[in-house]
Amino acid sequence: MSAPIDTLADRIDALLPQTQCEQCGYHGCRPYAEAIARGEAPINQCPPGGAAGIAKLAALLDQPVLPLNPDHGIDKPRTLARIVEADCIGCTKCIQACPVDAIVGAAKLMHTVIADDCTGCELCVAACPVDCIVLEPMPLAQAGDVAHADTAREHFQRREARLAREQAQREAELAARKVAVETNPVLAALARARAKQGPSRQ
Repeated sequence: MSAPIDTLADRIDALLPQTQCEQCGYHGCRPYAEAIARGEAPINQCPPGGAAGIAKLAALLDQPVLPLNPDHGIDKPRTLARIVEADCIGCTKCIQACPVDAIVGAAKLMHTVIADDCTGCELCVAACPVDCIVLEPMPLAQAGDVAHADTAREHFQRREARLAREQAQREAELAARKVAVETNPVLAALARARAKQGPSRQ
C-alpha cells in the first residue's frame, strides 16, 4: 500500500455501495473505507456490496478474496423502504434514523420515502414503533448505479455536516445560558437554591 492513506480511502470508498447501513460496524461507508485503508478492518464486512464488492476491494488492495463475514449480514438483493402511509403516526423516528435524508414529513403528519434517494439501509425499519415500513425490491438500474451511490454519499455528508452544526449550536446556546446565570446575581441565587433543594418531587 504505497498510496497515501487519504487517497487509498477515497478509492476504497468509491467501491462501496454508499448505503450507510452501518452493518460493517462503522458509522457509514467512509469510516469503514478509512478503517480498511489503515489496515484496521477486513474487506468482507459489507453485505450490500456482496461478493462482487469484496472482489473489487480485493483487486484494489491486492488481497485474497474473502467470503462475506456472516456476523455482519448476508448477501441479498438490495431493497427500498416504503412507508404504509395509512399506518404512519408521524413520530419522525424514521426521519431521524435515515442517514441520507430520504424521508420527508413532520411531527404528527404523514411521512414518505423519496424512492430515488433511498439506499435501502433498513435503519428506518428498526426505528419505526408501529412497523409501518416495508421493504420492496430496488430496481437493478438503481442498485448498480454509480451516480446513485455518489448522490447517496453527498446526502450522507451533507446530513452529517448539518447534524454537527446543530450540535455545535446547542452547545453554544447552553454555554451562553450558563454564562448568563453565572453573571446575573438573581439567576445565580435561584440556581444555587434549586441545587440545594435537589430533584423536585412529583
